[in-house]
Amino acid sequence: MKEVSIYTDGACSGNPGVGGWGAILMYKGVEKEICGACEYTTNNRMELTAVIEALKCLNQPCEVEVYTDSSYVFNGFAQGWLRNWIRNGWKTSAKKPVENQELWQELLELTGKHKVNWNKVKGHSDNEYNNRCDKLATGAASELKKQLEAQSTEANAESSSR
Repeated sequence: MKEVSIYTDGACSGNPGVGGWGAILMYKGVEKEICGACEYTTNNRMELTAVIEALKCLNQPCEVEVYTDSSYVFNGFAQGWLRNWIRNGWKTSAKKPVENQELWQELLELTGKHKVNWNKVKGHSDNEYNNRCDKLATGAASELKKQLEAQSTEANAESSSR
C-alpha cells in the first residue's frame, strides 16, 4: 500500500463568510498543492473540505497520515465523535442534529477506502506544511473575495448607468 502524507487547513473571512481550503499531498518526496474557496461557508466546513478534497486525489487505497490543526476534524475521528454521532442517529450528545453532517458522511466514506491515521498539529506555529496550507486556504478565500467584489462593482455600475 502506498504511504501518503496530507496536510490540510481551512480558513474563513467572517464566520460564516467567504472561505478557503488548502492541502498538500506528499508521496515519495513529491508534493502536490490543492486549494479552493466557497462564497458563503464556515471555518469548520472548510477544514472538512480540505481533507475531503485531498482524499479525493488518491486513486487507490493508501496508508494516509493526515495532519490537521482543526480540533473539530481531529476529534471527529480521534475522540470518537463520529462513532457516537452515528450510534445516536447523527445527533450530538445534546440531542441536536450534527452540523455539517453531509461533509462528515462524505469524509467517512472516503476514509473507509484508506488506512488513515490522524495527527493534530498546532496551527499558526512553526510547522512549515501547516503554514503553507494556511496560505493556500487564505489565498483562495482572498482571491474569491476579490472576484465577488469586482462582480458587485460591475453590477452596481451597470445598474447606475441605466
